[in-house]
Amino acid sequence: MTNPQKQKGSSFEREVANYLSDIYGESFIRAPGSGAYVGGKNQSRTQFLHEGQIRSFKGDIVPGQSFPAFNAECKSYADFPFHQVLAGSCKTFDSWIEQLMSVSETNDVNIMFMKFNRKGKFVGVQTKLTWVTDQFMYYTSPNHKDWLIIEFEHFFKYNKDLLKKYSETKNTGSTDTKSDNIISIPQN
Repeated sequence: MTNPQKQKGSSFEREVANYLSDIYGESFIRAPGSGAYVGGKNQSRTQFLHEGQIRSFKGDIVPGQSFPAFNAECKSYADFPFHQVLAGSCKTFDSWIEQLMSVSETNDVNIMFMKFNRKGKFVGVQTKLTWVTDQFMYYTSPNHKDWLIIEFEHFFKYNKDLLKKYSETKNTGSTDTKSDNIISIPQN
């Protein structure tokens, strides 16, 4: 019998993959085994796989063909300690970022999709790239620098094309300098 939390997570992964497939017109699918094959302790397996195989086992979502620098994790939980994010230390979010970054390559666009009961869906992204938003929470990870948490629909309303552009190439040309930590405010 399948664990209800595992089913909930798998369902959200399929939901995100279907959403991305619809908005980009490419095939995004839930990764077999949700990234466990090359994540964490299994990182050494990447030495024996070609790029296409690594993409298929990295993260929770296997991206469309034109998204080679896309790395995603999906989290679906009953609740989330937003107050800890605001206080500057959230062990839950830190552990999720660690999981995402454990399979990340240097120029990947790392994105966290999150869903919480009666709270909605959210996206977590690194500030090393420029994102357009005027509604966000800022978080500094002890090991992985600065992140934004943005409501899901709001993120895609303003950043759909940016996410595709950043994910199209393995060489984004971005660096981790303070000058890149720009948050664009959308103009209506």
